[in-house]
Amino acid sequence: MDKKYNNTAAETDLPIRWEQEKTYSITHNPGEQYSIDTPPPTVSGSLHIGHIFSYTQTDITARYKRMSGYSVFYPFGFDDNGLPTERYVEKKAKVRPHEVGRSEFITLCLEQTKEAEQQFKSLWQRIGLSVDWDYWYSTISKEARKISQLSFLKLYKDGYIYQKDEPAIYCPTCRTTVAQAELDDQEKPSFFNDIIFKAQDGSDLIIGTTRPELLYSTSALLYHPDDARYQHLKGTKATVPIYNTEIPILEDELVEIEKGTGLVMVSTFGDQTDIIWYKKHNLPLRLSIGLDGKWIPETGILAGLRTAAAREKIIEELKTRELLVDQKAISHSVNVHERCKKEIEYAVLTQWFVKILEHKQTFIDLADQIEWYPSFMKSRYTNWVENVKWDWCISRQRFYGIPFPVWHCNDCKEILLPDEKDLPIDPQETSFPGKSCSSCKSENITPDTDVMDTWNTSSLTPYICYNLFSKKEDPFSKEALEFIPMGMRPQAHDIIRTWAFYTIIKSWMHSKTIPWKQIVISGHVLSNEKEKISKSKGNNPLDPENLLQKYSADVIRYWTASGSLGQDISFSETQLKIGQKLVTKLWNAFRFAEPHLQDFSPKEAPKDLGVVNEWLLDRISTTFEKYQSYFAKHEFGLALQVVEQFFWTDFCDNYLELIKNQLFNPDEYAPEEVYATKWTLYTVGLRILQLYAPYLPYVTETIYDELYKKQVGISSIHQNKFTAAQKKYRFEHAREIMSSINFIVSEVRKLKTNLQLSLKTPLAFLTITSDQNVMKQLSNHEQLLKGVTQAEEITHIVSENGKTLLSKEGEKWHASVAIKK
Repeated sequence: MDKKYNNTAAETDLPIRWEQEKTYSITHNPGEQYSIDTPPPTVSGSLHIGHIFSYTQTDITARYKRMSGYSVFYPFGFDDNGLPTERYVEKKAKVRPHEVGRSEFITLCLEQTKEAEQQFKSLWQRIGLSVDWDYWYSTISKEARKISQLSFLKLYKDGYIYQKDEPAIYCPTCRTTVAQAELDDQEKPSFFNDIIFKAQDGSDLIIGTTRPELLYSTSALLYHPDDARYQHLKGTKATVPIYNTEIPILEDELVEIEKGTGLVMVSTFGDQTDIIWYKKHNLPLRLSIGLDGKWIPETGILAGLRTAAAREKIIEELKTRELLVDQKAISHSVNVHERCKKEIEYAVLTQWFVKILEHKQTFIDLADQIEWYPSFMKSRYTNWVENVKWDWCISRQRFYGIPFPVWHCNDCKEILLPDEKDLPIDPQETSFPGKSCSSCKSENITPDTDVMDTWNTSSLTPYICYNLFSKKEDPFSKEALEFIPMGMRPQAHDIIRTWAFYTIIKSWMHSKTIPWKQIVISGHVLSNEKEKISKSKGNNPLDPENLLQKYSADVIRYWTASGSLGQDISFSETQLKIGQKLVTKLWNAFRFAEPHLQDFSPKEAPKDLGVVNEWLLDRISTTFEKYQSYFAKHEFGLALQVVEQFFWTDFCDNYLELIKNQLFNPDEYAPEEVYATKWTLYTVGLRILQLYAPYLPYVTETIYDELYKKQVGISSIHQNKFTAAQKKYRFEHAREIMSSINFIVSEVRKLKTNLQLSLKTPLAFLTITSDQNVMKQLSNHEQLLKGVTQAEEITHIVSENGKTLLSKEGEKWHASVAIKK
């Protein structure tokens, strides 16, 4: 072995070898199937350290499962359709979709995403993901488009999807409708404005509002039926200031008597409650805002303005006309689009919806059939589903995405669908295959111009994975139930409300089952400002490519394993340095072992192992049991801590020191003793490599190549199953004796270190004070103690009053160690 580990060479050569030899393919790793529904990263720029954090954690589990004897189906996807990709291409190519045209823009998106996919793949391979790259998908590929459109047709025919002219959440910045799950709450300063409306008798009515710019859209005033202040107004009308529109005054139980003046203006639309009142009271629709986010010409003085300017303008006008009675500064929570962080509005458009409100209890019950790690994350899901107030709007007014396979008859309004065999299909590029309407025979047919919400496709990843695995024409057939539910869904906690929820919806609607048996939730990497690091936030100082120039992939992977399941974590360079020390220590430990194992040919386990070797085998067996128990709960960080404790303390600090004398002075020992030690060193060394392999794939593979590959006969440590090496040993007697021996060795080290002496400093005498039982146990291991403590003579004293000290008499050192129970 080289003096220093060359991580650059390993990270260059091994990914190529692993891919060429199909190291991670299911065919080369037979066993019970374990499938992973890996989140496809959004192709909208470069990857950041947050991606490395969560995807490496998934890979650690995949590697563990593979070494546990499972045939791990670990495909990989790229989410490259929809709004995030559009915005990425717009920014990179400096174009606007509406200016270059739909077809040209789609072509541009396809070119840019293909280039980004290759960059992503190279980085994932460098970081050591054990993905089988024969199984990868793109959410805009022909196969994904077909599956997404086929899902739409099936769910539409089954009555789960409907189309309706409906007020919908709309982002004027991104110029598309969005789903409730795509909203974030943001606290913002504002004003509560008390404005004068006129009652029918000419008296003043004071209305408090935070949205005075929607006066044009005001269609009614409401009060609570128990509010005596306004009961006399029932059935009368009021006049809207500035616009002089006459509107009804109505009573409604949803009005909060104590809020504002108790009199509420209903606008179409300021918030979701406005929509409820609009429908309940059959109010007229008066829109103020166009789809471009600007106030429409009918709003007069506000025409052409955007929200902030419109609000400022109307306040100015109200003050001029002395219609603004009071203003109170407030801070309130508003809905913003998670992508652009701009406030949303509402628009009435013809939209496609998935029915979820009537099935909410079913989706809550399904969560109980899934194992959640950590378990408290299930409550986040349940709370979200309980509070969903809208059906899932899957329509988006964008160019780049999967089109709805729908045409509309303009004469009889019939919805026209293609045959499943014609999928995938783009209605804007293809005439309706039937030529004429099946109901009225009209040829006055137009295509649906919306595209699907990207989550509408991402929610089908179990079926996309099944299609990759089986190559079946219909991934929604009953045969899919042999594959679904998948083994595990790894994902971050912020997309429980989207990806997890929507995938549960789709698997139930299509197959009446859960999508996966387990869901494992990771946290985020936080910036110094304690915000999630993401591409859109622009707060990423830790570019993975730059980090990989400074640290090895194994070191970065070690840091990812330090995070607790489901918890956010701040990036820690300290943890990286600890990981670097580990990689170096691992290399040096095996480099120390190399000359003693070079010509060693392991045979059957020795009949007499000796107490030191028995103790080490007992410890590694206990370590592996704890390791397995933590992995069973997806606590890979705790599993790593167990291995760390064994490797640093038991193996390096104690065992290697205890056997040095035997390895360097074999003539002083019986051949059987030396063989037993080399056999144990070889065996436990392989077991250590196995335990670290899921975390540190590069350095463990390199060491395995040097010391074990030829003897074991398996080409990769990552194909080396735990059952082949992790045998169970129990030596309680050795454990008890070694507790005393390790204590003595540790105390002697401390004594020498405290006096700044070399650990090799010889001791003329070592006096051990203990009880009769310990003395009897230690008497058979004096040669071992002499070798590791450098003691020339050892004496025993049976007493309860011994002292631990190091003294010098003339030129000779005398040590005393007291073992107290």
